[in-house]
Amino acid sequence: MSYYFMNEYFKSIILDKTGASSLLEKEVIQDLWSGYGKIIRVELEDASVESVIVKHIRLPDSVNHPRGWNTDIGHQRKVRSYQVESNLYNNYSGDSTARLPQCLAIVHEEDEMLIVLEDLDIAGFPLRKRSLTWEEVSSCLAWLAEFHASYLGRIPDGLWEVGTYWHLETRPQELVALSDERLKEAASAIDDKLNSCEYRTFVHGDAKLANFCFACNGQVAAVDFQYVGGGCGMKDVAYFIGSCLDENACERLESQILDTYFKYLQSALPDRNEALEKEWRSLYRVAWADFHRFLKGWSPGHWKINSYSERVTLEVINSL
Repeated sequence: MSYYFMNEYFKSIILDKTGASSLLEKEVIQDLWSGYGKIIRVELEDASVESVIVKHIRLPDSVNHPRGWNTDIGHQRKVRSYQVESNLYNNYSGDSTARLPQCLAIVHEEDEMLIVLEDLDIAGFPLRKRSLTWEEVSSCLAWLAEFHASYLGRIPDGLWEVGTYWHLETRPQELVALSDERLKEAASAIDDKLNSCEYRTFVHGDAKLANFCFACNGQVAAVDFQYVGGGCGMKDVAYFIGSCLDENACERLESQILDTYFKYLQSALPDRNEALEKEWRSLYRVAWADFHRFLKGWSPGHWKINSYSERVTLEVINSL
């Protein structure tokens, strides 16, 4: 498949970093959000690996957002997100006990950026899932717990000060569009409650099911670190669960989800931390309400808006 974006300089970087004699742009895995580039699989000749994944960011002349949010705020957020991802790979990824792709190269040239990554398919994580068994949910919770334990107490220098793509400060337009007046009034208090937690770590920031890669033995790796930054680990857990379970399962399994996550988190920490667990457990539903606030302003008809989310959010508002 021809891939007309990638210039000869970028190709030379890939050849140099992998030791390959030649390369073939094999397939486009996906387009980046709003036309900001593509993720492609590049096949290599005479290299130690068969292929690499190339995230090629090319800032568009005009922005075409699929839900109509074509604004400078959104553009600046996306530009910053790619800088954050490159900083995560350059400065922090080696400290993670959770499995991330190895970064082979990061190149900037004018309005383009190239991030060359290990191909997780080749590394033993070839499976993508649309729905999960409980065992697979548990494996993803283990990944999140290990990631959060790896960065507990770290300062997110060069990352988002507050992680996640939906956090309130970066989403003023969605707040204005929110028609739920009680939730709109409570938005700042919900945000403050999450941001003022004593125990902070790095959150993945977009830990949806689509960003997990599965091995045949049940192990998982994760990709897409554009919105990694500081915060409470419950933001990732609530968002992940909402991405892969229906509302009945979210409610029925809530205690089991939290018990499982904290079992993994405590075992990943050097010492058991009961105070952290007590604080974060109390913030799970707050984190759920925070994402619900974004979703109702961004896409009021979204499938994730359901009666469980409404009840959780109302309970949080009433408790403030």
